[in-house]
Amino acid sequence: MTRERWVDVEPGVRLWAEEQGDPGLPPLLLVMGALTSGLAWPDGLVERLAARHRVIRYDHRDTGRSTWAFDEKPYPLSRLAEDAVAVLDACGVERAHAVGMSMGGLLTQLLVADHPDRLLSATVIGTTALSTTPYTAPDGTRIPVEELPGPSAALLELWSRPEEERDLEGELDARVAHWRALAGDALPFDAAFFRAQERRIVAHTGHHVPGTAHARADYSGLLRTERLAATEVPVLVISAPAEPVAPAPHAEHLAQVIRGARIAEVPGMGHALPPEVHAPLAKAILHHTETA
Repeated sequence: MTRERWVDVEPGVRLWAEEQGDPGLPPLLLVMGALTSGLAWPDGLVERLAARHRVIRYDHRDTGRSTWAFDEKPYPLSRLAEDAVAVLDACGVERAHAVGMSMGGLLTQLLVADHPDRLLSATVIGTTALSTTPYTAPDGTRIPVEELPGPSAALLELWSRPEEERDLEGELDARVAHWRALAGDALPFDAAFFRAQERRIVAHTGHHVPGTAHARADYSGLLRTERLAATEVPVLVISAPAEPVAPAPHAEHLAQVIRGARIAEVPGMGHALPPEVHAPLAKAILHHTETA
């Protein structure tokens, strides 16, 4: 059963949200990455999670069917974490499991730090730690956060290209090329899967113009070093061996700086959600939510 709703988060700003699964099951909130509709959580993954959870996915502001108004109503990135809380409120959820990917992993860390009373557990995927604590390498070397590796050279080159107007098929070509770079090279790339997903997102959104708001938002004030080090929220860190955005050792660093966090590896996974990772990723998340 699928249920849609609108969430008014402030005057003039509303978010699209969708629920799947038995309303009586424990709620699980999916928090997607930057500039990306909630429909980027693939149906195959959502259906697996909805077998045991009331799954909630939603469009961040300036994505999908939610309000696009950054130029009139600019906001810091941290405001998106408060939007996630507003989605829980609108759905009548007191506490939920949260799963965040990429920028959504940053937002999920903010929920862990600032709203622990609203979480049953948290899972973070493809993200970096909101902590200044150095990474301790296996040989005991302490590596400052600013010296940890960043995104791959191929992605940086792709992101540096100037924006250009494209027709629908040209925009789909560009989005598939982006997913190809994000997916890494450990698994075969299914271009047809990602093209169909993006075509559905375009239909859902109502246009194919790419968003830029989250890239322009203020990222200051996100560090939560002390709160993450003291949290009692059970946290799972997904390790993706082909991750090109937050490559190793970022998953290990997250597990070091978040109190009690543990790691689960999804073989072959990069910074994307192709069909091959749906079953092992769902298995890791469900094991975590059941034991949290």
